[in-house]
Amino acid sequence: MMDVRVLRYFLAVAREESFTGAAEALMMSQPTLSKQIAQLEHELGKTLFERGGRRVTLTEDGMLLYRRAEEIVTLVDRTERELKTDEHDVTGEVAVGGHIPGFLLRAAARTHKAHRGIRFYWHNGDATDVSERLQHGTLDFAVLLQPVDVVRYDFVPLPDVARWGALVPAGGELAGRSVLTVDDLKHMPLAVHHREGLQREFSLWAGADMDEFDVSATYNVLNGSPSPFVTSGLGCVLTTDDHLDGGESADVRFLPLDPPLETRCALVYRRHAALSKSAAIFLDQVKQSLQSMHEGNGKE
Repeated sequence: MMDVRVLRYFLAVAREESFTGAAEALMMSQPTLSKQIAQLEHELGKTLFERGGRRVTLTEDGMLLYRRAEEIVTLVDRTERELKTDEHDVTGEVAVGGHIPGFLLRAAARTHKAHRGIRFYWHNGDATDVSERLQHGTLDFAVLLQPVDVVRYDFVPLPDVARWGALVPAGGELAGRSVLTVDDLKHMPLAVHHREGLQREFSLWAGADMDEFDVSATYNVLNGSPSPFVTSGLGCVLTTDDHLDGGESADVRFLPLDPPLETRCALVYRRHAALSKSAAIFLDQVKQSLQSMHEGNGKE
């Protein structure tokens, strides 16, 4: 049976890419650390590291264990913090994955204001990544597109509406345009999301198969400004307006699709899962904020 302590040693070696560096970080001797990892490899019957020169790298089996070890250690740490939480002084972490809309950020701010001991961890990842982490329990919530799989999840629909469009060159043939049509999109290279569900949604809107478009690139998560996709000439970026933060280059601009294509998201959590006190308080705040919006004509 794997020891959580040894998994921490394994993770440290993987991150430092060095037994010596990991030993220093863990404040233990290098021979002791090497012996612990060797015993772990013996127990599993797998070689976890390629040892060559001064740098060590994960094997294929090592990469699998790394992913699982991170999840196990995270769950253990979170569980310990939750069990140590005082009944009247709530502390703990609420982990949320996916693209976080403004409504949730404001609900998080209200939660923290009322309970200073609650902090938030925002995990940026695509739907596949955050769904897997939600299932394994390393995330409390995920923000996923509607419709939601109601067999696996409970959810709260969020009020934010995202409109699809494309980030295009500011000048040229599209100068003066305020929207983009299907015909426009068929005559430009496009960088699109790699997720099949989103491509299918776009395809249904367009009434055309994806192979009728010039798809020059795909992406899973847009980190930083997507402007370089456009300014490099690789392709206009098909995305939603909620993924743009206003920091785009002056050489590009966002044009919405016409007719409009909109998406809505939901705050999703596992059915029948026991939420921590912190997560339950945040969920109550989200529901209260939604109720206030409904009763106050859209005002939170």
